Amino acid sequence: MAYSAPTRPRPASYSLAQIVLHWSIAALVAWQLFFSDHPPRIQPGSAQLSVWARTWESSHVWLGLAVLGLVVIRIVLRLAVGAPSPVETNRIQATAAQVVHFLFYALLVFMPVTGILAWYFGLPTGDLHELGQPAFIALIVAHVAAALWHQFVQRDGLIRRMVVPAQ
Repeated sequence: MAYSAPTRPRPASYSLAQIVLHWSIAALVAWQLFFSDHPPRIQPGSAQLSVWARTWESSHVWLGLAVLGLVVIRIVLRLAVGAPSPVETNRIQATAAQVVHFLFYALLVFMPVTGILAWYFGLPTGDLHELGQPAFIALIVAHVAAALWHQFVQRDGLIRRMVVPAQ
């Protein structure tokens, strides 16, 4: 008889830590995409721009590093705690949800890494980094649309799982 690892029950909702990480990362990504998406291009340590421009540029770099750190914590937490079971849905929606979530995690790592490689190491990854912006926006639109669909059309309480923590 083959051994199978015991399965733990899946939580009904995300933990408070998972919820805080989700919304914190969402806020940081929104800031990065819509407010600090194109910091002035200068070399580190250059005195070519004003203090304000350098602060703005620096905030993009530091917030990108924060996103990467929070994503690593979120991935570890998800592996440790798990996630609620998928809501009842058809196979196409379930597959789309898996693909979108995978792409989110991939971009949440890809974007800071390509930014770090370009900024700190001078590698030619800046163009790749910039290509992530429209991909992120498309994923956000799909994610929000799906959440609203679940909330107002399917009325299955999906959004509640990312707002009210598990007990």
